[in-house]
Amino acid sequence: MLQKRSRGAAPLSPWPTFTLCALGAYITTLDLSIVNVAFPEILREFGVSRADASWIVTAYNICFAGLLIVSGKVADQLGRRRVFLVGVAVFGFGSLLCALAPDLWPLVAGRVVQGIGGAILTPAALGLLLAAFPVEKRTSVVSMFGGIGALGVASGPSLGAVLITVTDWRAAFWVNVPVCAAVLIAGRRVLPETERSADQRRPDLVGAALVTGSLAALALGISQSEVWGWVDARTLGSLGIAGVAAPLFWRRQRHHPNPILDLTLFRNAGFTIANVSAVAFYAGFAAYGLNNVLFLRQVWGYSVLQAGLLSALAPLTVAVLARRAGALAGRFGFRPFVLAGPAIVAAAALLFRLVMDETPQPWLFVALAEVSAVGIAAFIPVNSAAAVASLPPDRLSIGGAVNNTCRQVGAVLGIAILVAVLGSPATPSALLDAHHRGYVVVAVTAAIATAIAIAQPRR
Repeated sequence: MLQKRSRGAAPLSPWPTFTLCALGAYITTLDLSIVNVAFPEILREFGVSRADASWIVTAYNICFAGLLIVSGKVADQLGRRRVFLVGVAVFGFGSLLCALAPDLWPLVAGRVVQGIGGAILTPAALGLLLAAFPVEKRTSVVSMFGGIGALGVASGPSLGAVLITVTDWRAAFWVNVPVCAAVLIAGRRVLPETERSADQRRPDLVGAALVTGSLAALALGISQSEVWGWVDARTLGSLGIAGVAAPLFWRRQRHHPNPILDLTLFRNAGFTIANVSAVAFYAGFAAYGLNNVLFLRQVWGYSVLQAGLLSALAPLTVAVLARRAGALAGRFGFRPFVLAGPAIVAAAALLFRLVMDETPQPWLFVALAEVSAVGIAAFIPVNSAAAVASLPPDRLSIGGAVNNTCRQVGAVLGIAILVAVLGSPATPSALLDAHHRGYVVVAVTAAIATAIAIAQPRR
């Protein structure tokens, strides 16, 4: 149903709501990748290892993933407009902390606050959108929303490069502050409040802590394995904590009277396949973005601006094609797109592995990035739509939150695996070999996503 100002009043346009929610989605996904291009500068300024610096990305992803579902429930109970605006405020405050950070770990703490803010606002934004548009436009709108998120991730390196070149790496966080302020001011004026859920029981906060702790321990064990060693007590202990916490979380969700994850959702085949394939795809997607930027900066020795400019065309391609992919999926079904998208990314990653060497080949790099962009645009918005298309209206917000959680879980795993695979190469040839292994990681995870998506229902 279209949002209304009051009973009997003419329906309001849903597009202001879409614009503000899309801005929220954009800045939260932008911050998944905007710091990638600044990694060498941060490493030099703070004098830390690549494994430690990876927590700038990983801490954000973990908090985002661990709190998305519980935030969706809170938004349904307290009102999506209210929760969305709180999330924007928290995200803006976290961005300010990051911009002012004097050392690595205060920066990571700021990223934690950003991740919490992103987790709060994202499911509320999706709920506001679904309430603002009529049912027949749901697939198209969710696909467009997913495309905005894809644009945020894809445009991070290029936008970050421009900002960092003009000032320094802190500009990647300063840019969020005025955007959040503008969304807060406009949101208070134009966003409608949605009906609150009749279920006012407190969400399962212990469950949220278990899933967040499990992800953190898993990421710590994998990313530090190259430094500590796979048989080191710290590595084994971290992986052991993850291995214990994950099944405890699953068991708690089965028996808790008000679980944060409703396991009955997974009885829906389309929902289940879409989310499992999202974990695999986003592992490769996150690894692909970081591996590309570090390859340009460290193997070819490009400046931050050169690396950003070479990465600039692909996001535009994703933005142009994502909306079209969503519209075509409404006509031809989900399966062709969620199959072809990861397959294209896997093929492009293998080509990166085969043809990229120490000699700079910028036009070839751009051409292969464009091939990857086609696959990214085909998968991301359609996967978002496939995850919620067959759910009943009262489960759309939680369904969208689960899909976003699976994306972040995949990103956590992808970054952790990439950091472990890259290691600490000491020579130019070893550095090239390390990034070649990174492209193999991307190809394998994308191929796994393709294999899983075979089971995706067409509609």
